[in-house]
Amino acid sequence: MGFPGTWMTESESMVYRVVPKCACSTIGQIMFYSDHGRFFDGDIHDATTGLHKWAQEASQPVIEANVKAHKSFAFTCVRNPYSRILSSFFDKIAGIQRNGKRYRGNLVPQLAQKYGVTVDGDFDQIASFRRFLLFARDTIRFRKPMEPDIHWSAMAGHISTFIVNGGRYDHIFFTERFNEGMQLVLDRVATPVPVVLADVPRFNESAGHGPKQAHPTSAYFDDLSRHLMWECYRKDFQLFRYDFDDPDNKMPKGEVDLDEVHAKLGD
Repeated sequence: MGFPGTWMTESESMVYRVVPKCACSTIGQIMFYSDHGRFFDGDIHDATTGLHKWAQEASQPVIEANVKAHKSFAFTCVRNPYSRILSSFFDKIAGIQRNGKRYRGNLVPQLAQKYGVTVDGDFDQIASFRRFLLFARDTIRFRKPMEPDIHWSAMAGHISTFIVNGGRYDHIFFTERFNEGMQLVLDRVATPVPVVLADVPRFNESAGHGPKQAHPTSAYFDDLSRHLMWECYRKDFQLFRYDFDDPDNKMPKGEVDLDEVHAKLGD
């Protein structure tokens, strides 16, 4: 299995397990800059040089050797599950991707046909989102009508592969407290090029892809929707200390207990 979704600087100063929809574009660009003194020109997910990625075959032995020996500071970043699934909906389902097309080709027509999701014109965001959430639950729980997509599969699932295959995290921080969390990483590693976090732009590659969220977060989650969220993301709420009872409270209620994460996700 190895270490899918893992990125590492070429200098091996740090190792990062990507969690989609959790500031991964900004983190990747910071890693790239810390080695090369410039940001990657384009979406960092498209970079095939300048950063080790598990998806690149040549990088795999280098990443594996580093992670198994725990040579470098290893970290990841998480996000409020309510915010994350809404972001996935507006970006991937309601939005047009950077190639000018809908995400995954026939996915949106399939959602329209099977779940009644409408994303054209001035659509009902709340009704369409709730139907999308039912679809997301079906993919996660029953793997039908397709395998769950990386953008809405649980954060705990992404994070666990790193542990199960022999890695250990030194730090897990919150998208909602990005500067504080990323600064701790930078304080703990020696990079070829110094990074001044205050000077780093936010690389939100999904911004502008889809319509803006028109209502408070809580408006999208009725009793049934919250039941589905608990069914899909219970571990995400529990391990990363997010407030299940108040969807409008984006902030975590406490710090991540790394020992608990490793114990519960390492099976």
